[in-house]
Amino acid sequence: MLKSIFHVGTFEIWSVLLAFAVSLVLGLIIAMVYRKCAVCHGFPIILALMPMLVTAVIMIVNGNLGASVAVLGAFGLVRFRSAPGTAKEIGFLFFAMAVGLSVGMGFLSLAILITFIAGTAFLLLEKADFGNVSSNERLLKITIPEDLDYDGIFDDLFQKYTTHSDLDRVKTTNMGTMYELSYLIEMRNMSQQKEFIDELRCRNGNLTIMMGLVKREKNEL
Repeated sequence: MLKSIFHVGTFEIWSVLLAFAVSLVLGLIIAMVYRKCAVCHGFPIILALMPMLVTAVIMIVNGNLGASVAVLGAFGLVRFRSAPGTAKEIGFLFFAMAVGLSVGMGFLSLAILITFIAGTAFLLLEKADFGNVSSNERLLKITIPEDLDYDGIFDDLFQKYTTHSDLDRVKTTNMGTMYELSYLIEMRNMSQQKEFIDELRCRNGNLTIMMGLVKREKNEL
């Protein structure tokens, strides 16, 4: 059973120093895990200090309802004054806060356990590329004459060169005399891009074809 190093309503200097030291060490570990999962120079510093700061806040509001409400309001102001973060950044902030809360309550062994389990999970999921899109995914735009029926005209080429293809959008262009077809595709072999485009040109009358990376919105919460 986990036991807190603090007594309710009181703090001894050695226990406070121990809590700050443990939270700072665990914060540095969290920051190093984050550096392995993302490239950002300023954010790891915040992650390293976050557990110690949260630990201090929990000590301050220990058993004090008024102080708890004031701190809650301060956190709310910080949230709405900050720029939106990515899902990964917010996840690491919750990670650091959970560790800080555990240390602030005096449960040092729980904080160490959370750091080890959550940090290992972050690293394993990052190493496995969990949730990342395929590197072979491309956006393909094909221009065709308005009198050409585009329904199924490229299906045999898609079956030959791609693992999947979806018609994302159709729009008119060049004063309505042409169509622009936008497909989301995943190439079977990236080295066959030129061969694929050459065969498409034979179907669309040698009009414009564009293939590029898929632009996605920033992954925010």
